[in-house]
Amino acid sequence: MAGAGSYFGREERQMSRKAAEDRRNAHDFDPTAPETFTSAHELYKEMRSKCPLAHSNEWGGFWMLSRYEDVVRVLKDYHTYTTSVQNVVPKVAFTGRRPPLHFDPPEHGVYRRVINKFFTKDKMARIEPKVHRDVIELMEPMVRRGQAEIAADYAHKIPAYVFAEFFNLPREQSLTIKEISTTYVRAIMTFEDQERVKQLSYRLYDIARSVIAERQKAPLDPENDLTSALLVTTHEGRPLPYDMIVGCVRAMLVAGMIAPAVLIPSIFVHLAMHKDIQAMLRSDLSQIPAAVEEYLRLLTPYRGMSRTAKHDVVIHGQLIKKDEPIALNYASANRDETVFPDGDKFILNRPNIDKHIVFGEGPHKCPGAPLVRIMLRLTLEEALKRTSDISLNGEITMTRWAEWGVLSAPIKFTAAA
Repeated sequence: MAGAGSYFGREERQMSRKAAEDRRNAHDFDPTAPETFTSAHELYKEMRSKCPLAHSNEWGGFWMLSRYEDVVRVLKDYHTYTTSVQNVVPKVAFTGRRPPLHFDPPEHGVYRRVINKFFTKDKMARIEPKVHRDVIELMEPMVRRGQAEIAADYAHKIPAYVFAEFFNLPREQSLTIKEISTTYVRAIMTFEDQERVKQLSYRLYDIARSVIAERQKAPLDPENDLTSALLVTTHEGRPLPYDMIVGCVRAMLVAGMIAPAVLIPSIFVHLAMHKDIQAMLRSDLSQIPAAVEEYLRLLTPYRGMSRTAKHDVVIHGQLIKKDEPIALNYASANRDETVFPDGDKFILNRPNIDKHIVFGEGPHKCPGAPLVRIMLRLTLEEALKRTSDISLNGEITMTRWAEWGVLSAPIKFTAAA
């Protein structure tokens, strides 16, 4: 891809630096403002039309892209935009680099090639029965009880259960990771105590080191255990650096815990608000994989993933200086009407549904997508076939930036006859 800002038009690249800097102190939106289930997307719809490159003064100032085309082009252009300086807004990586996300190609490929081997169709087929067992174990008592706080009782637990299987960890250890991860994410959301964020991150590093130490003491088959595979991998004739293995394991332990914990409650809230979708899916469970894809698009939980430019660029007529953070609003991009007509509506079997970017795009596209899809599909199947109705049972609360979605929601289940 071409250099500085080239895809935004030659006339914009030729703007004077003074003119391009005029909006540098603009405060177009407040990412810390309280939100409802619909308010953020109402704002983003307006921004896509009137302010596709927005600026906020929060957290030292950052830019945000909200249109699909802009977000995808930045994600793909790793020659111009890097993850190595700041990969999320606000900046939270105070405690070391974590491959592969904090590396650009070709360096990140060393780690990514190892990780990719653990998300093949064969490996996913082997883990699916265990995920199914875990889904049933958590779902059955909620439906029997007739109610649940869907985040705390299910969505915060199922990722930990699943990743315990994936990482060959005792479930108790995985639940501890999930508990610390949840506290870590909430601390980031408030962002009032950076020292607490650092301390929680250090605890996650300690867990990663303990997992590695256990594998060094009692190695597992590197064909079936990611940590063991990293320990035996060599690059240019040398083992991977220990600190980088720690960073990679720490990143993988946490990454898969966050998105499902936000996305699953959002799905249940949407189902509770749309009885027609419940009825349609219950009448034909074979539609659930398509429903999962549409929910991934419609209820995308990410909006704070970011890049920084390796040199000054001009986007939409605005100078963006080297190393200034640019948030890539996946949640907004996936509702862009120019790509997904009626983007705020749930429409099953969109002809271009494969274009959604909930898992990112380019070299850093999430490798764990197949496992997330399994988790969501089985969750919907078991919830819908065990119930005749899913309803809201109280007020919902929303997450705060950098995620978008439901933080907690009381749900009422009516068991199927």
